[in-house]
Amino acid sequence: MQTISRSNSKSNLHATRIDLPEETRKQIVEMLNQTLAATSDLRSQVKQAHWNVKGMNFFQLHEMFDEMADQLGEYIDMVAERATALGGIARGTVRMAAADSILPEYPIDITDGIDHVTALADRFASYGKHLRENIDRADELNDQDTNDLYVEVSRTIDKYLWFLEAHLQGK
Repeated sequence: MQTISRSNSKSNLHATRIDLPEETRKQIVEMLNQTLAATSDLRSQVKQAHWNVKGMNFFQLHEMFDEMADQLGEYIDMVAERATALGGIARGTVRMAAADSILPEYPIDITDGIDHVTALADRFASYGKHLRENIDRADELNDQDTNDLYVEVSRTIDKYLWFLEAHLQGK
């Protein structure tokens, strides 16, 4: 029978039968928590745009931003659940996300649709880069399940970045 790794005060990991080494799981949980913070922050920034967009394309952008926020909400849950499945603690409060996010603060003074699209495109690009770096990192740590999660999220984020950039092209 396989041994369950035990939690210790240094790693803060709970027992699990997942056969990844404890040090690997610790590194992956840390990586996932940074992604959890960024994903939560990005979702809140998309909602900020959703609530405050104005202009000729209001309805189209309002709906698109809402769809994006809903999808990010699903990814928040997937990332947090992967961290806990590995024996970690998901650091998922709003305060934790604000403290740990890699994204810049969202501009509060914009209302025009194109300005929101530009701000979100910049953030989706940064977030996509973060995801691709973690695809490689999960692969280096030999955790194909986490790698697969990052690939799935990255594919959708690139699609949404394409949607945003399409609004900025041909102006």
